[in-house]
Amino acid sequence: MVLNLCSRDDYSGLDYMAATFHRWLQEPGRLVFIAKMNSRVVALESALLVDGGHTVVFQGFRVAPDLRGSGIAGGLQEHVTNYIRGHYPEVSVVRHSRGDQPSAESLAKYRLIAKEVGPRRQTLGSTFTLQHKDLAFRCLILTQPQAETLILSNHVVYDLLPGKTIINNWEPLKPMEANLEVLRRRGLTWIVDHEVDPSVVSLSTPPYAVPYRHDALHFNINIFGHSLISVCTVFLAQLEALLPSLRGYLIVYTHVDPQIWPGLRQFCQNKANVSFFKAYCEDVVLESDLRCTSAL
Repeated sequence: MVLNLCSRDDYSGLDYMAATFHRWLQEPGRLVFIAKMNSRVVALESALLVDGGHTVVFQGFRVAPDLRGSGIAGGLQEHVTNYIRGHYPEVSVVRHSRGDQPSAESLAKYRLIAKEVGPRRQTLGSTFTLQHKDLAFRCLILTQPQAETLILSNHVVYDLLPGKTIINNWEPLKPMEANLEVLRRRGLTWIVDHEVDPSVVSLSTPPYAVPYRHDALHFNINIFGHSLISVCTVFLAQLEALLPSLRGYLIVYTHVDPQIWPGLRQFCQNKANVSFFKAYCEDVVLESDLRCTSAL
């Protein structure tokens, strides 16, 4: 089974594969590759065609825990890359996100497109309460058409998006018409601090059940902007939009500009009644030409 590729230790027990695998199999433009050894599933890689078919985003790479370090990873990645080259000649760029620091050797092969930071885990118990709710009331929840118009505007693309890239739960997309359908399928909640020329744009994913803790839900919030007070305001608004329908133990990844993170952390500790289990991590978006791509 595919889920046997996932370990309780992967992603701090928050592996999304159980929530996404069957949806991935039905998603337009996505290819899912599975490696088998003696009828056993030993590895998986997913490739999503984006940017009008000119870019492939690699996601969901997994190898069975007891076989990691045996060479399976490199073999599968080479197969997937060659398959894309052979069957999709219009694809010229490979893009993916990483939640760890790539080696200098890896960075030499890839272009660093964008960088975000965030806590490994933030938790909110069922007694969570929002303070300074008047800040959140100033924000606006966008309709899908409003979000699509805004995310393609020059102000958002050039002033707010990291590396001119929309990052949704580690899924990096260029802001272009061809990628709007991908965003529609994600069921995102879009919130801004101002309807016209916002200083912050945010998106959050629907929550999903945590595989190794059945009383918990996990969701992600990406916040694009450089104003600390506006980031804090939109962060509260995203929580306020989600919390009325949620109960129990909630875990959220929040991704922000690296320079904003210290202030947001202090705000959460002082005002938002959020517990931190681990220090922040650095998420990077890497890109390379397909002809130059090799395993990281």
